Amino acid sequence: MATTVVTPQPVRMEQSLTPINGPFRRNLNTIVIIWYREVLRFVRDWIRIITSLAQPLMFLFIFGSGLSSSLNVVGSQANLPPGTPTLDFRTFLFPGVLSMTVLFTSIFSAISIVWDREFGFLREMLVAPISRTSLVLGKALGGSTIAMLQGTIMLIFAPLVGVNLSVGLVVKLMLEMLLLAFSLTSLGIVIASRMKSMEGFQMIMQFFLMPMFFLSGALFPLRNLPGWLAFLTKINPVTYGVDPLRQAVLRALNLPQFVLDALGLGVKVFDTTLSTSVELLIVAILGLIFIVWGALAFNKQD
Repeated sequence: MATTVVTPQPVRMEQSLTPINGPFRRNLNTIVIIWYREVLRFVRDWIRIITSLAQPLMFLFIFGSGLSSSLNVVGSQANLPPGTPTLDFRTFLFPGVLSMTVLFTSIFSAISIVWDREFGFLREMLVAPISRTSLVLGKALGGSTIAMLQGTIMLIFAPLVGVNLSVGLVVKLMLEMLLLAFSLTSLGIVIASRMKSMEGFQMIMQFFLMPMFFLSGALFPLRNLPGWLAFLTKINPVTYGVDPLRQAVLRALNLPQFVLDALGLGVKVFDTTLSTSVELLIVAILGLIFIVWGALAFNKQD
């Protein structure tokens, strides 16, 4: 019987130079896993999805319809000439409702941090051999994805208020909502990192959320405001996310430029009207500041 001799192959040294489970790969996996956990909890909770749409829909169809009966043209105080195309107030309000959906969903998605702390899951993650910055990024990306999806669901109701959607407009709105959601979720993480109970987090959020919403220009044009109110809108981060959404929706309606001017589009800072690119850049910079702040807060926790 012939005997087969197997000659062992030499091990290539290059294979051992790059470990499969290096720090970068490990932290990247952490971000993906935490993001997936947040999104999975959201899509499995249909009650949460439905109930979180209740308040925006009430603003859009009850509050909006009530004011539409007396406001045929937004900005009618500007003495627009006869024959000016009318604009339903609900159409003007719709981008504000989108921002409301993103704002509330983003901030409250950070409550999962307080929940994990109360039930001990956060401590297990903090003692794991992973970067705490990756934990913050995973939470921020998960919360911003959830808020963007929630805002996208609201687009279903756009045709009911006179907003004509196209593929380009939907993609543009989704990207703008995602950027705004990332910034606001990062802010929520900063606050949640200091909270010890869900009750305390909810009280703090209720204190901040409604002023941030009402002072963002979501419900009214940003023109001809009292000085104190104009100042508050300009220091509100949400303002710079609402205006790009509104401009994207209203400019897609092909309204005359003087009508768009009367609607108060654009945030004015030092008598200069900011472009949507600058506004989105401000949102992105604030998001980076908040995410770094949140990472530093997590690194100080025991």
